[in-house]
Amino acid sequence: MADGLRRLVGAESGRVLQEKLESWYRDYEINSCDQNLNRCCEIIELNSQIQGQLFTILNETSQEGGHYAGVETIKTRLLPWLGTCFSCATSERLFETNLSLTQDSFERERQLRELASSQTFQLQELQEELTSTRLQLNHVQQDLKTSRAQEKDALRKLDRLNDYEQQIQILRDEISILDAQKSVLQSRLARSRSPSPRHSENKSPSPLPLRSCSPGRARRTNASRRACLVARFGDIYAQERLDAETLLRTYISDMEMVQRIIYIAAVESFHAAKMAYRQFKIRVRETLSLGHSGPESLEDTVLDYIVRHEDLYDVQASVNEVIRSMNINPKISFPPEIDFIVISTLIRELCRVAFSMQTLIPPLDIAFGTDGELFSETKYHRSFDSDFTAALVAYHVWPALMENDVVIVKGEAVTKRGALWSHRSRSRGRSRSRSTSPLLSHHLSRSRSPSPLRSGSPSKWAY
Repeated sequence: MADGLRRLVGAESGRVLQEKLESWYRDYEINSCDQNLNRCCEIIELNSQIQGQLFTILNETSQEGGHYAGVETIKTRLLPWLGTCFSCATSERLFETNLSLTQDSFERERQLRELASSQTFQLQELQEELTSTRLQLNHVQQDLKTSRAQEKDALRKLDRLNDYEQQIQILRDEISILDAQKSVLQSRLARSRSPSPRHSENKSPSPLPLRSCSPGRARRTNASRRACLVARFGDIYAQERLDAETLLRTYISDMEMVQRIIYIAAVESFHAAKMAYRQFKIRVRETLSLGHSGPESLEDTVLDYIVRHEDLYDVQASVNEVIRSMNINPKISFPPEIDFIVISTLIRELCRVAFSMQTLIPPLDIAFGTDGELFSETKYHRSFDSDFTAALVAYHVWPALMENDVVIVKGEAVTKRGALWSHRSRSRGRSRSRSTSPLLSHHLSRSRSPSPLRSGSPSKWAY
């Protein structure tokens, strides 16, 4: 008996039976009817094998006890169980239960097949719709590429047309200038060929041909030049100002001082450019007034000449003047071994833009600003590190651009509480005096070739 029981335990038939039952339970819903029946038959066969081994062990155990040993146990437990398990009523109920389970499994399998087929059909429809949508998207992308290519071609043609119109306008301006020169020369020639005063009294001088007074080129291009200069002023704020700020931060750790230096550089650049423009305009007017007799006024002729010959503006002289003014400004300081010439690129671009803005009608200028003034929402934006509840400006970061007291581009300012008091204490405590660096003195003493107007060389306007 002990050997049979040992073999039954070693075979682990009960554990295998339990694993098969659990596996069948997990896969019951997804298996087909035949698969479930096969699983059930396998479990029944394994159970019968276990029961056969148990009956063998029962027989061996009863023989070991003698003829009458275990009779009461067999009578009270085994025989009633056998009668209950193998009765006809129980068999019929089990058959009916198995039949109902089989029918349910068939019905579930049919429903699963229908659901799978419907899902497959829906998936095919979705794939077809996706394919058609992709084809439509490809067509739209091709149409978009074609329209973009056409737009680029049209823009190129428009640019060429604008270039042609500008060239035609330049040629017309040159023709009008030549006509004016021709009329002046003809009038001088007629006066030089007059024989005597008597004959000149008898003969009335021939009048100059009349021309319609049309606005000069500077007035015609005023709107486009104004838009370009305003955009360039914004680009300097976004690019050159940040580059100069990054460069200054390598020498100065105080961010407020860096922003003050850049703001003062912008203010001094506009001041130097306006002074240079006034001097340049005076020289041009003196030169052109000697032989001016065209249909345009002298002021329009002077303005046209300055617009055409802005390259004669000595921007380096203005840069040197700005650096000289910054060196004596008490509001800013700089390490002695480095000079403000490190931000000469920013100063040069500001001087050029400021000089060109003086040729507009009306000219553009920057707003006047002082530390401790009342903050104006129409003129300035507050910087990100400002106290938004403060009403006074601590210092300015960038000036506002004005046209006849109207703000065109807002500037930037820092507002803090107690700005006026801190400004006064800082002004008393800061003193700055140092000699000009060798690098700056070299730029200041550098010889510059004078323009034709400065050197007095003949030009096409000198008659």
